[in-house]
Amino acid sequence: MSNSLKVIGLVLLPPALLILLALSYVRLTELSTRSNPGWIETRIARIFRQVAFPAGIREKQNPVPISKEVIADGLAHFADHCATCHGNDGAGNTNYGKRLFPRSPDLRLPETQDLTDGELFHIIEQGIRFTGMPGFGDGTEEGVHSSWHLVHFMRHLPDLTEDELASMEELNPRPPAEVRQEIEEERFLLGLDD
Repeated sequence: MSNSLKVIGLVLLPPALLILLALSYVRLTELSTRSNPGWIETRIARIFRQVAFPAGIREKQNPVPISKEVIADGLAHFADHCATCHGNDGAGNTNYGKRLFPRSPDLRLPETQDLTDGELFHIIEQGIRFTGMPGFGDGTEEGVHSSWHLVHFMRHLPDLTEDELASMEELNPRPPAEVRQEIEEERFLLGLDD
């Protein structure tokens, strides 16, 4: 075998091995969301997430001063927009959260709480590709303000009270069937059902 063929073989070997590994991964996992990601996959995903943060985002401080009103606003927003996947308590133990891949994280744990305010804000605004986390940023000043309120509320999740959890249940979106039932009952009581 000539030297040039050996060099070509050495150059093509790493990409071929990567393709073989990728195909093996796809075949073994069937790309199903039913299994939990392994520790290697989790570690690689967290490394990529850290690399993906734009320059300066880690140092970005929350410009919204914390107050009871800000926490209450964040609570209401979280209950209405985030609890479907993350749960009112932030544990991610919901019908949707348990079926995402990777699973909705427990936002009370160090893996989330150790992120900086800027990193949390960026995740809320931009989302995380290849996960179920959508980006909620709409570019408006009001939207940015709401995201910073959510950052404060996420910091509060480990200290959530039973009263706060109860108030969140009132703020959670209701299933369409429940809303339809209520409308039908109201129409019946008003004598509009014929």
